[in-house]
Parts: sequence; C-alpha cells; structure tokens
Amino acid sequence: MHLTRRLLLSLSLLATISFAADDGFVPVFNGKDFTGWKGPIDNYEIKDGAIACKAGKGGTIYTEEEYTDFVVRLEIRIPAGSNNGLAIRYPGSGDTAYVGMCELQVLDNDAPKYAKLDPRQYHGSAYGMIAAKRGHLKPAGEWNVQEVTVKGSTIKVVLNGETILDGDLGKVDMAGVMGKKAHPGANRTKGHFGFAGHNDPVQFRNVSIKKL
Repeated sequence: MHLTRRLLLSLSLLATISFAADDGFVPVFNGKDFTGWKGPIDNYEIKDGAIACKAGKGGTIYTEEEYTDFVVRLEIRIPAGSNNGLAIRYPGSGDTAYVGMCELQVLDNDAPKYAKLDPRQYHGSAYGMIAAKRGHLKPAGEWNVQEVTVKGSTIKVVLNGETILDGDLGKVDMAGVMGKKAHPGANRTKGHFGFAGHNDPVQFRNVSIKKL
C-alpha cells in the first residue's frame, strides 16, 4: 500500500514538473547577474535575487532578445513613493513611454505626492494613453504578482489576480492623450522588454516571458 501511494505521489510530482516545463515561459533574469540584459546596467544592482534600480539612478535596461506578441510574468516590489515602468516593445533607445509601444506604469499609487496625477499615470496604465483600474496594489514594500499580455495592438495587465487594464492602443485617440504629446511607438509590432527606472529603488524578480 505504501509503495502504491509513493508511486502515485511520484507520478503526480512528475506530471506537475512536466506541466511547469511545458507552459512556455522562459526565465529572462537568472537572479544573479545581468546576463541577457542591455542598457545602463550600472544604474541597477542585484539585491536579494531581484533587479533593483539604484536610488538616484535610472534609465531603461532591456532584454537582448526582442519580442512581438508575448506574456510576461514577474513580481514587483515598490517602496513608498517610488516610480518605475515596464518597457513594452522598446527599440533600445529613447523614452519608452513614447518611442516604445508604451511604458506600463509601476507606481506607488497611494503616495501623497502622486495624489493629483492624470489617471493614465497610475500603476498598470499605458502611460498617458489608457488608465488602469486602481485599488489592487499591495501596501508599499510588499511583493506584487503581475502578468502582462501583449498581442497585436492590445495589452492586458493582471495584478495580484485582478485585471486592471485590458485595452487596445490601436483604438486610442492620439489627439486626446495626456499632454497631447505624440506616441510614435504605439504602433510598434516588435521590441525589447525592460524596466524604465526613475531614480527609485523598485525591485523586480522571477521574470519570465512566453512568446505567443
């Protein structure tokens, strides 16, 4: 009986491992160094197995590989009052909020200094173009789980199990974007994935991408 139970447990474990290996997600950060990444890497550091922007530093670091349609899963820790962003289909230079497909905001929504932002500047928003739903970030300093699906001109953001953005950049009225500033990269179909640091020590870990 014990042998049978052990065999069943072993088969169950093997099935679980096989499923995990076949889900299509590939780690793009090894938790130890910046292998596979480019950009101003000196402005970032590895801290407790996570990529962290150094305080007072910034710039966009990005994967060596480019992606068309993809899903990225990661964990994000945002210290109080901090700001960063996810670079989506980034060309490798310039401000990803405008030259990339977009910058997805990474922000402490509850910080008093951010109380009067445009709705399209809060966490999970396609910066300046589409506002994300608020109220689903964990308290500042805690780890959040986020999944972003980029397919064609559409972007979906799931934060801690809740869909906070599901929009189509191809349908955004560019005449009405925040500040009426052009977003020439919004129609990009390919580019790098990365982190757009803004001088705050935001951390990212367990970063993996599945191509669609």
